[in-house]
Amino acid sequence: MQKMSLVQKFAGIGVLLLVVVDSDHCWAGAKVVVGQGWPAGQQVSIDQINHASWEALLGKYVDLDGRVNYSAWHQAKEDRLALDQYLRHLSRADWRRQATQEARLAYWINAYNALTIQGILREYPTSSIRNHTAKVFGYNIWDDLQLTVGDRSFSLNQMEHEVLRKMGEPRVHFAIVCASIGCPPLSNRAYSADHLDQQLTANARRFFADPQKFRFDVSHQRLELSPILKWFAEDFGASQAAQMRTIAPYLPDQAARNLATRGTATVSYLGYDWKLNDRLP
Repeated sequence: MQKMSLVQKFAGIGVLLLVVVDSDHCWAGAKVVVGQGWPAGQQVSIDQINHASWEALLGKYVDLDGRVNYSAWHQAKEDRLALDQYLRHLSRADWRRQATQEARLAYWINAYNALTIQGILREYPTSSIRNHTAKVFGYNIWDDLQLTVGDRSFSLNQMEHEVLRKMGEPRVHFAIVCASIGCPPLSNRAYSADHLDQQLTANARRFFADPQKFRFDVSHQRLELSPILKWFAEDFGASQAAQMRTIAPYLPDQAARNLATRGTATVSYLGYDWKLNDRLP
């Protein structure tokens, strides 16, 4: 078997291409690393990271329904560069240094969402993030798109599973966005340490107010939930009854809140819409 590796560098983005060739197959995978490395002396606490430029971009390209104008953003060279610069700014964070819980949560939520947007803009036009999630060979956006943070790089999966989920705040699942209609709507404001609790509460209430993500039938004692509550059930409680009590305060109707609190409802899960959360023309 012949093996060949090729490393290429592009401005602001490191791309590692691995090509494995034999007589029958050609398999290709790619690591895309965004941001930049910063000397240890120039790294700062997560508390000192400024998310104002990210908020400006969100305000420009994300509507009140959480839909993203990818087409306009993709065509705007200056704002593609502004996103690159924000990601490089995120790279300055020394993720091991002491910082408040609120600042760390806000940082990693913003980082996850910004990296996802960067990944979609690289592929645009596209109809779904699932078009870029190869399971065996080839590029998988959730594993192969990575952001340099301090002294290492983090993929989207690592941000979600190794960082955010371990912080014990289940409402992050209503804040991080996988560029799909089935996921929570993308906020057009950056997350901040000062307003994080209010933002996460508003997100959760908005999420459950959407009939595509939550439905209930009191007469039949039935709750229908987004599959996000199935995939990450353990983050909401050790049992289904505990999980329902966790989400109860955010449900849109008192009857639904009572039903969830009692813990006796039949729970089922709705479908998930993987179509891109693109702004409709």
